[in-house]
Amino acid sequence: MSGVWVFKNGIMRLNEGSTKDQQSSRKKVLVHLPTGQVVSSYSSLRQMLMELGWEIYYGDIELLQFHKASSIDLISLPKDFYKFNSVYMYDIVVKNPNVFLVRDG
Repeated sequence: MSGVWVFKNGIMRLNEGSTKDQQSSRKKVLVHLPTGQVVSSYSSLRQMLMELGWEIYYGDIELLQFHKASSIDLISLPKDFYKFNSVYMYDIVVKNPNVFLVRDG
C-alpha cells in the first residue's frame, strides 16, 4: 500500500499513482476476509457493512454513505459502483480492520 493519505471533507483517502499506466497496472479489489469473497457490487457490500453495525446515512444525495452508530466514522462512496476504486476500498479497510482487505485484482 503505497501513496499519500489525504484527509478532505471528513474523508480519509489514499492517493496512489499519478499516471494512468500506474493506476491501470495496479487494479485493486476489496475482499471480505471472513468469506474470502471479492466485493463485486454495492448490494453485497451493503449487506456486509450492515452486518458489522453500519447503517445507511442519507446526508448527501450525490454519495452512498454509511454511518456506524457507535462511532463518528462515515464511509462515503460514489453512487456508481464503476467509480468505486482503491481509495474508497482503503477507507473501508481502515474503518473495519481485520474484516476487509485490499489486494491486487
